[in-house]
Amino acid sequence: MVLKILIFKILFLLLLFSANITNAKTIMGKAKVIDGDTIHINKNKIRLHGIDAPEKKQKCIFNSKKWSCGKQSGIELKKLINHQTTKCYVKDVDIYNRYVAICYVNEVNLNQAMVKKGWALAYKYYSTDYINEEYFAQNKKLGIWKGTFELPYIYRKRNK
Repeated sequence: MVLKILIFKILFLLLLFSANITNAKTIMGKAKVIDGDTIHINKNKIRLHGIDAPEKKQKCIFNSKKWSCGKQSGIELKKLINHQTTKCYVKDVDIYNRYVAICYVNEVNLNQAMVKKGWALAYKYYSTDYINEEYFAQNKKLGIWKGTFELPYIYRKRNK
């Protein structure tokens, strides 16, 4: 009897899990880049999961000079998308009612590419998905890692 109950529970959980996978939302279309970690597809606002890019007005320092690293981060995301169809797999909805998703252009994971190229950080508070990519960019001094910068979440907090 105990074995039957255990088997029933396992089957129920498997059914529930597979139902959640098939009901996961996918958003696809032409993306409008808002900044280095946010895009819009049609009327869907999408925050790229697991990454944190400099804010649009944020400045970084390189060779003792300020430069618009936040603006550049958005430009780099636009280059990755390159007017191609973007496909996003929704993982969650955030407190601002944006979809939180992993997005792709062809086979390129945009979230991962932004971190690996140094235009966003692994957002460790929410995910550990892109930590290796962040180490790579940091060690190669790519993107914002070529100089110094304030962590984006601290910049946001300071500039509310």
